[in-house]
Amino acid sequence: MSTGKRSEMATSFGRAAGSYEAGRPGYPAAVVRWMLQPAVAASTGRVRVADVGAGTGKLTRALLGADAGAPIDVLAIDPDARMLEALAASIPGVPTAVGTAERLPLADGSVDAIVLGQAWHWVDPEAGAVEIARVLRPGGVLGLVWNIRDAQVPWVARMTEIMHRSNAEALLEQGGPRVPAPFIGLERVSVAWSRPMTADALMEMARSRSYLITAPADERARIETELRAFVDALPELRDGGAIELPYRTHAFRTVRP
Repeated sequence: MSTGKRSEMATSFGRAAGSYEAGRPGYPAAVVRWMLQPAVAASTGRVRVADVGAGTGKLTRALLGADAGAPIDVLAIDPDARMLEALAASIPGVPTAVGTAERLPLADGSVDAIVLGQAWHWVDPEAGAVEIARVLRPGGVLGLVWNIRDAQVPWVARMTEIMHRSNAEALLEQGGPRVPAPFIGLERVSVAWSRPMTADALMEMARSRSYLITAPADERARIETELRAFVDALPELRDGGAIELPYRTHAFRTVRP
């Protein structure tokens, strides 16, 4: 993939903020608590967390509701102001700022944790690691998390084939994220779960994906037509029903030396 195409896909989500909010899942609370645990254990008060690549606030909500063992303050950061507008509308009171993992609007050593949901595969690892280390306090935690549909289930595999595999799916199939120095080593957990989805919700999920957002109009129309025919044929979705969409959430954490 060319650098230009990658950049276009990485910054495309604001065009589909409504579909992203409607179609994308949240994150299991147990996984979020696990990512934050080193920061909470080292804290004597409130834990300041930067949610980088926050989008419409899927991970932000999970951070605020995780019951992590200490009060959590979240700053939501995203490169797209349109995504942050959607986040602010649905989670009033959470401060927001435009920025990226490679260029954070934060002072040196100013946060206890930085987390990225569905985002590290868009980050330049070397530049991101150096910048994140700059703004984390010593002993602060970097957490990375992805929700990935379980394509071992045949109907999910076929749906993914129609929509096209994502960069995140490719990264995890290749062994997971790379986080360079000054970070050393990554711990990992995986959790299986599912959520009920209607036909319309599955369509919104597909429309929130960068491949579809950035596809030419004729290609986008072809994919949507093929996908709609596929989901409408699933027996569980007839007459407005729902089907359980299986996920596996993969989370990683590392501590700043």
